[in-house]
Amino acid sequence: MQDDALVNYDFHCPYCDSPLTFLIDTSQGSHDTWEDCHQCCAPIQLQIIVSPMSGELESVVAGRDDDVL
Repeated sequence: MQDDALVNYDFHCPYCDSPLTFLIDTSQGSHDTWEDCHQCCAPIQLQIIVSPMSGELESVVAGRDDDVL
């Protein structure tokens, strides 16, 4: 893993609206993952889209655990 593959992503928890920052490793490519909110501990589903050509983060979709992303 290279340091330039790590990207800070800021957003708000879909449950409690607390501001959050997660570190995303773009070297993993596009993937889905779950992270817990640091405030309310609720599971947040993250859909991470990484460009296969450039390896840059294109988008992140955050939703509740029961949302279909």
